[in-house]
Amino acid sequence: MANTELSVLINADAEQLWRMLREPARLAQWHGWEMEGLEEEIKEIYYANATEASDHLRLELDMGDVFTLEPRTDGTLLTMTRGPATGEWAKYDADITEGWWTFMQQLRFALERHPLTRRRTIYVDGTSTAHTELWNALGIDIGWLPDPGEPYELTLNSGATLKGKVWARSEKQLALTVQAYAEHGDGLLILAQQDPIAGIREHPGAQIIASTYGLGAGALDAIGAQWDAFMERHYPED
Repeated sequence: MANTELSVLINADAEQLWRMLREPARLAQWHGWEMEGLEEEIKEIYYANATEASDHLRLELDMGDVFTLEPRTDGTLLTMTRGPATGEWAKYDADITEGWWTFMQQLRFALERHPLTRRRTIYVDGTSTAHTELWNALGIDIGWLPDPGEPYELTLNSGATLKGKVWARSEKQLALTVQAYAEHGDGLLILAQQDPIAGIREHPGAQIIASTYGLGAGALDAIGAQWDAFMERHYPED
């Protein structure tokens, strides 16, 4: 099988981007989401047997995934090259690739929009025995969404309103900036559909990550309650 490449152009120089890849506190600003054990996960992925190029333009991780940084006139092109997962990880290969797409968008957002502000995240996931299609459950007509970089305003089936810009999109994921997710500027919402995996995830799934910045406890709890209610209704199975 051929290697898979994921690339994102980030409006920052290579030195800034390298620090985001090599400093634990900065990694925690974009990798994954808040959870118990995040610090250990970061150490295992980014430091255990990782190999750094002396020019700080290449980082090879323990499982063979490789980051390369290519300075451009308009920023730095970050590329993740990964070979197919093997052994016990083979069944998760598609999920791992989708996960890297998510994290690279979160990296770009953190560096371009909130390089110094602490991120607080909301994470929910679940599966649907009814084979619910995520975009239908949300009430989003993907075909009518603007292109990345363009403004949007959506009223979801739940009645909640989202407003901001389309950040990025792929076949299975949609990244939106959301004005209400930050005290200043905006936050990032990533909506992801997940295919079944035999013996692991028997039904189609969905995963939602909201990266927020500077919100008070009440506002953060309200966003969490909104997405918890959505999952309980449409994707109630763990």
